[in-house]
Amino acid sequence: MAYTAKRSTAATKAAIEAMGALLNSGKLRIYSGTQPTDANTAFNEHADEVLLAELTFNASAFGTATAGVITAAAITADSDADATGTAAWFRCLKSGGTDVTDNVYDGSVGTTGCDLNLNTVSIVQHASVSVTSLTLTAVAAE
Repeated sequence: MAYTAKRSTAATKAAIEAMGALLNSGKLRIYSGTQPTDANTAFNEHADEVLLAELTFNASAFGTATAGVITAAAITADSDADATGTAAWFRCLKSGGTDVTDNVYDGSVGTTGCDLNLNTVSIVQHASVSVTSLTLTAVAAE
């Protein structure tokens, strides 16, 4: 027999809001290099995979879901970028996050059509890096 599990709209809303709550006071880290296979994958920074900037989510990181989408509250800018490089991907971690068990999700970075769109992907060490808007979208209820 085929798998036919289906999730209600209320369950989808609860799931995306719970994911957003994991990021309360968490970190948004922007990296150069190749994004790992998934958010469960640890990586070792090397010449092409460098932490460029680290921003901080608000104590209430995201609002209430509307149509399966939650929008981040204000994200504190990184006023002193860690390194110079081309932003390619990001990782979001729970508050106090230090290792792979604290990862919540990863995504692509670009100027358009990516999970996180910045006005430029060229980050310069000691410059300010800010994000004006970030949303998370739940997989549609089935």
